[in-house]
Amino acid sequence: MKQIILGTAGHIDHGKTSLIKALTGINTDRLKEEQLRGITIELGFASMDLPSGQHIGIVDVPGHEKFVKTMVAGATGIDMVVMVIAADEGIMPQTREHMEICTLLNIQHGLIVLTKRDMVDEEWLELVTEDVRSFATGSFLEDCPILPVSSTTGQGIPELIQAIEALSASIPERSSTNLFRLPVDRVFTMKGFGTVITGTLISGMIRVGDPVMIYPSGVTSKVRGIQVHNASVEHAVSGMRTAINFQGLEKASINRGDVLSSPNALTSSFMVDVGLHLLKSNKKPVKNRTRIRFHTGTSEVLGNLILLDSEELSPGSSIAAQLRLDAPVAVVKDDRFVIRSYSPVRTIGGGGILNPIPQKHKRFKPEVFSGIQKLGDLSSEEVITYHAEDAGYQGISFSDLRIMTNISDKKLDGSIQRLLSDKVLLMIDREQRTFIHRTCFEQLTSEACGLLNAFNKFNPLKPGMPKEELKSRLPPQISSKLFTLMIQQMVKSGQVVQEENMVRLSTHTVSLGQDQTDVRKKILDAYQQNGLTPPYFKEFCKTQNLDETKSKEVLHVLVDEGLIVRIKDDLYFHQEAIHMIKKRLVEFLNVNGEITTPQFKDMTGASRKFVIPIIEYFDARNVTIRVGDIRKLRNG
Repeated sequence: MKQIILGTAGHIDHGKTSLIKALTGINTDRLKEEQLRGITIELGFASMDLPSGQHIGIVDVPGHEKFVKTMVAGATGIDMVVMVIAADEGIMPQTREHMEICTLLNIQHGLIVLTKRDMVDEEWLELVTEDVRSFATGSFLEDCPILPVSSTTGQGIPELIQAIEALSASIPERSSTNLFRLPVDRVFTMKGFGTVITGTLISGMIRVGDPVMIYPSGVTSKVRGIQVHNASVEHAVSGMRTAINFQGLEKASINRGDVLSSPNALTSSFMVDVGLHLLKSNKKPVKNRTRIRFHTGTSEVLGNLILLDSEELSPGSSIAAQLRLDAPVAVVKDDRFVIRSYSPVRTIGGGGILNPIPQKHKRFKPEVFSGIQKLGDLSSEEVITYHAEDAGYQGISFSDLRIMTNISDKKLDGSIQRLLSDKVLLMIDREQRTFIHRTCFEQLTSEACGLLNAFNKFNPLKPGMPKEELKSRLPPQISSKLFTLMIQQMVKSGQVVQEENMVRLSTHTVSLGQDQTDVRKKILDAYQQNGLTPPYFKEFCKTQNLDETKSKEVLHVLVDEGLIVRIKDDLYFHQEAIHMIKKRLVEFLNVNGEITTPQFKDMTGASRKFVIPIIEYFDARNVTIRVGDIRKLRNG
């Protein structure tokens, strides 16, 4: 069965609470002050069963202008509104403001009830009905029934119940999403239960025992019990008025305006991008950086309105804008909001969330403004593509895309898989499910190629650039996993060659100048002639009057070519000497099975300062293995 929430709206003292009591028998004014003053101050809750068996929850909101923010909180999550207008007074200021708020919150179903029917005659009732019909023209209530009732005598109540029944049948099922969210509208403690919160579950499902997180504070707890319409249940689903109590959660750690959701499912932000409509009823334009009160869900947060492409916005206009807030909020795409002026307080506009976790935008950037502006009209895959490209090298995660698209996990996963298949996206982190846009990836590889090319030109004798150095020269937001993927893809495409910890452009070859060729010959001759008793390279450069830094570049080329073998630190040998002694060593071990250091010293005829590094070199190259004071063939 569908889950339907009915909410009231209308001016103070027009009989909203009395009407609910006539329908349900429940007095929603539960506070002593409300009963003494005869006005609704806080949200009230009731429920009823329609003749068809359809169960509906009811939210009663205050009508006084001082409590409009409470009215906005109560309107969150309702499926239909009963606009209550007293027949003896007609349309009043809060009637108009509540109508504007319901329109801004995109409530699409409702009916109008003329209360206090018993206090006016037929002629007056007819005049008020005509006035109300004119008032509703052009609104979502334009074609709805206008029903006169008396909560005192019961006149018209059966007809109202029939109208609610008919309207309930026409309301579609709520769109499904996996994301559990419940904006908190009431917090209290109950003996034996501890801290209890209530709210309308606007999406997803919650079960007893589920872990939860409170946003934006990040406090975590576990669901101890759930009630729906005063009955204990094991789970609650989207559209239900729900009360939840928790294990070990202090009342002070949660407030009205907080959002209950799964751990790490939402992201709190001090900024939101919005599609804003400024009400025609505003008397003057709204300027950039206007101080505003931002209402979404059950929260009210102060902030500033940032107009991205103009200095002011005229009444009746719609535009993309950014709201910069004094406190963080946890919202998702397409959430509705209302903004009210800072002082004097009045409703000035509202609309829908376009990006719940944006970056701070610079003003008068056409590409930024147009990108945000079109977010409300894009398909899910286009929204994913836009955010992936906008995220740049940092990439975009599945969890962020969930709140940026506000679609079910199944639909989101399907869209991502299609974009991966079409090579629009690349996965850069399988564990965190993070993606990068192909354009950003190609830009990164181009930047890496530029750095490698510059390095090769500046260091023509070096075989390549250390990978760590290349990563350090790329933008800091490049993750290790993205860097690894980039190198893999560049190697696969043939753009670069990777050798151990070095990378170079595939077009790069080491070429020596004439002076370097002369140095090369001197190095080779010296090390070939000295065999197993070579000079240390620093000493060699001094005796030959060579620049050590430049000569070492040539030496490294010879090492890369395999003509010179680096044993350790500053000690190098000609490859012929190492090859010769390796051959003799293997032959000796094949015959004798083992060799001592003194025996190896006699074999080489070299001093101990050369013998120890050479035998340790063979150990490191897996030619020999040390067992105590002797060596054996590793494969023997």
